[in-house]
Amino acid sequence: MINVKDKIILTNSEPASMSPGAKELAMVIINRIGLMPRKKGSTENMHEALIELYERSKMAISQKKPELAVVTVEEMGQAAGITRQTMYDYLSRWTTLDLIVKTSYIHEGKVVIGYKLNGNTIEQAFEKAFVKIKNNLEQTQKYVRELQKTIKNEKLSQKMKRSED
Repeated sequence: MINVKDKIILTNSEPASMSPGAKELAMVIINRIGLMPRKKGSTENMHEALIELYERSKMAISQKKPELAVVTVEEMGQAAGITRQTMYDYLSRWTTLDLIVKTSYIHEGKVVIGYKLNGNTIEQAFEKAFVKIKNNLEQTQKYVRELQKTIKNEKLSQKMKRSED
């Protein structure tokens, strides 16, 4: 049975302009790897969450404070222009692809739970998503080969039964 939350939809989205800016490229990436909201009119700013994660990661590295890379669900929702609860609905796709990871740290005696890029850069995080998608396609290729072999064997088996009758 297919879990809808685990469903990744890849698209062929391309930049509209010849020399796209950061926001347009972020939007293209979010679209291409299936992280845009699927309901029309949900938000057009999901790419802002990706940019926020990257900016936080850069800040954490430069200040040598790994906790700065952590973005709470509320902050991701604010960046994307949606509520915290709606952002929770989208997070499963981000984590399914391994683009981000859930993490926590203690700040002023309180545990802060959030998400960070699964790497120091967007490129490193995307490599994790790339591997996840590649593994899925390789497994699918195995199923295709098995299907082809099974169809052939079933036809041979039917032929043998008919010849015995």
